Amino acid sequence: MGFWREIQVSTGLAIDSIRAHKLRSFLTLLGVIIGVASVVLVGAAIDGLGVYAESITAKAFGTDSFLVAQLAQVGNMSRRQMVEKQKRNRRMRREEFEFLKTANGENILYSPYTQRTDDVKGDDQTYEGASILASSYTLPEIRDVPIEEGRFFTEQEEQLRRPVAVIGTDIRDALFPGGSCIGKKIRLAGQEFVVIGLMEKQGSNMGRSLDNPVYIPITVYNAMYGTSGGYAIFGKAKPASGLTMNDALDDTRGALRAKFHTPPGESDNFDSLTPDSIRGFVDQILGVIAAVVVPVTSISLIVGGIVIMNIMLVSVTERTREIGVRKSLGARSIDILLQFLTESVLLSLAGGTLGVAAGFVLAMVLSSLFGLTLSVTLPYVVISIVVSTLVGVVSGVYPARRAAKMDPVEALRAE
Repeated sequence: MGFWREIQVSTGLAIDSIRAHKLRSFLTLLGVIIGVASVVLVGAAIDGLGVYAESITAKAFGTDSFLVAQLAQVGNMSRRQMVEKQKRNRRMRREEFEFLKTANGENILYSPYTQRTDDVKGDDQTYEGASILASSYTLPEIRDVPIEEGRFFTEQEEQLRRPVAVIGTDIRDALFPGGSCIGKKIRLAGQEFVVIGLMEKQGSNMGRSLDNPVYIPITVYNAMYGTSGGYAIFGKAKPASGLTMNDALDDTRGALRAKFHTPPGESDNFDSLTPDSIRGFVDQILGVIAAVVVPVTSISLIVGGIVIMNIMLVSVTERTREIGVRKSLGARSIDILLQFLTESVLLSLAGGTLGVAAGFVLAMVLSSLFGLTLSVTLPYVVISIVVSTLVGVVSGVYPARRAAKMDPVEALRAE
């Protein structure tokens, strides 16, 4: 009980001192407030980037689909590695797509996928640099292709090579402003297409618009541009098959290895990619960013700690006579040490709390003003509070010890 009583007394004295010097206390807190707010804001940006990357991956890739292709990897790859893979790995062509449908079509959905950039023309307008995406009619069942108006093309339209297209909102706004685009005609590489669908607005990815696609049947694309570049092939287990994504990928890999006559023990002579591998790469990048940026941002907390130490030294000097009076009335050195150490910790803890609140408010304001994805998460809040408290302890130890070691007689002589 004696120890807790001493803590209560020290806390009361510390609060009285902070109240007596409100402006000085607030200015002392500024360094900690700015440091903690910076850490919280940076943490929110890093976590928000992860959430954003997750959503973009889901839109562009799907959540439980996979992809096989000649080259399909995330991360850095040297030019030499790329050349070696291009020499060794086999291209995915129509033959591979048909083979996979025959081998695994009962349990797995497949769609070839390829893309290029080309201009799209309307009646009197041209949209330059649209993303021409070619696939099978099964693509919306494999990955997210959200349709706002109209529909995706059908199996019959694909087989009969119907010139139909699903476009993004950027192309709609450029070629058919102020009205519906369904049933309108566009021209692509001299070929006339009927617009049968409009995609929902997707936003952008790293400054690149996701709203400028033109989806057309793979059969029409092949007739227009040829098949020399090969495909990527998306796959997904059918819901009724009972297969997991990894099971479906293993069956696909096994079928392709058999078709390519890959000897047992040798690595695949093609690449595969899953959402997990993309998420793993993104998490790795964000981890590196956090390891570098967060410590740099935390330097401002050290500056705040130095400010607290200087103010506490000034406070000790100003209150020398008070220290002498307390010691002459029986206060022990440990009581004096606790008094000033508690004041330092309370200052830093208050700065940390205000910094967390400031960081949260700034994250909300920036998110609403600029459409950013900032997500304040508990780990960064806890880290900020703990670090700011430790800063208070470290910054207060020296001034508190200096006060505790004062000779009461000399302290009482101070003016």
